[in-house]
Amino acid sequence: MSDLFDDHAPPSRSPEPEARDRPLADRLRPGDLSQVIGQAHLLDPEAPLGRMLAAGQLSSLILWGPPGVGKTTITRLLADASDRAFVQISAIFSGTPELRKVFDAAKQRRRAGQGTLLFVDEIHRFNKAQQDGFLPHMEDGTIVLVGATTENPSFELNRALLSRAQVLVLNRLNPTALEELLDRAEATLGRKLPLTEDARLSLVEMADGDGRAMLNLVEQVAFMKVRAPLAPKDLASRLQRRAAQYDKSGDEHYNLISALHKSIRGSDPDAALYWFARMLEGGEDPRYLARRLVRMAVEDIGLGDPQAQSHALHAWETYERLGSPEGELALAQSVIYLALAPKSNAGYVGYKQARAMARKTGSEPPPKHILNAPTGLMKDQGYGAGYAYDHDAEDGFSGQDYFPETMERTRFYDPPDRGFEREMRKRLDWFDRLREKRRGSDGG
Repeated sequence: MSDLFDDHAPPSRSPEPEARDRPLADRLRPGDLSQVIGQAHLLDPEAPLGRMLAAGQLSSLILWGPPGVGKTTITRLLADASDRAFVQISAIFSGTPELRKVFDAAKQRRRAGQGTLLFVDEIHRFNKAQQDGFLPHMEDGTIVLVGATTENPSFELNRALLSRAQVLVLNRLNPTALEELLDRAEATLGRKLPLTEDARLSLVEMADGDGRAMLNLVEQVAFMKVRAPLAPKDLASRLQRRAAQYDKSGDEHYNLISALHKSIRGSDPDAALYWFARMLEGGEDPRYLARRLVRMAVEDIGLGDPQAQSHALHAWETYERLGSPEGELALAQSVIYLALAPKSNAGYVGYKQARAMARKTGSEPPPKHILNAPTGLMKDQGYGAGYAYDHDAEDGFSGQDYFPETMERTRFYDPPDRGFEREMRKRLDWFDRLREKRRGSDGG
């Protein structure tokens, strides 16, 4: 086996296996960037990588995208196109000693007149110190770094590293790209797969945007012994659908909960149900979803529908009593209820404004007329003087000011004229009119 850190001199080995004995993914590996499927937005002549290669100036890159979309393949071809040695390591299996060997070998190549393109798979798994270790070798030209990650670089990579590399986003392969890959695979195999047209579409769906998964599925189907083309149902019984991409602690988790939250806020129950189902299918804990639904009821519906919070809490309680899968229906119904409820963030906005004002005003005391005066000294200081007991006033409302004496009245809660808060708006307006009336009668 060749050394991971050598200069890639051809090792002594047995002859290459015949093409039919090699995995289909290896046989279909593009030999040129023009053959890469699904990433034209990066590789076209006017796209970022196309312009870099045309100018002969390849900079360090971070390739961010889901599995099976060509990150490794593109990097290999970039090394060939820029006449650099290709070195690949994985952050899962490599540590600081291995990195030192890579950098030393790259320095030797540089002295011999050859550059190095270092491809680091799963680069987000390196810690801060290890990521910092790349910086001097990137700055002095010893290496061109290409890091691959499935996680959001802005969360997972050091700012210093990101400032020295361009982040490029690779797309999930769409059905058209996967169908093109399927056609190429069949051309390489020399025969059509034994599938009906509907089953071909099902095979594309099973790959779920992953080209590598697509080719693995093709290989399985190619060696099936069948008498007639398989229909979708027959195909599903023979193949395992690729699990949807979902990491409960990773970027996809936050993307999907954001999609669910915004769909509910946007009053779209169908989209909300879809994202809710996607998270459940990905293995999300229903209790996490129940907690987030309560948060959505408080933040985005609030007093627009005071029952929304109770509905979400009752759905959570129902799930706890029934468990999965029966209890998940209660959560789904809560998703629908919340999506169709009148929306208001007036309470949320008012609360945040009040907190900001509280921080700004510091330790301003309440006005003395609303302070209790249990001692004679406090009475002498004016505590409680002039307080009007609201229940004794006309309409049960005195109209007194309860803000600190140094502050003007401030409107924090400003409800919209919809949902239940239409009633709250009427009450506010009514008290505002009474307050002005009381002030007028007091000569204020």
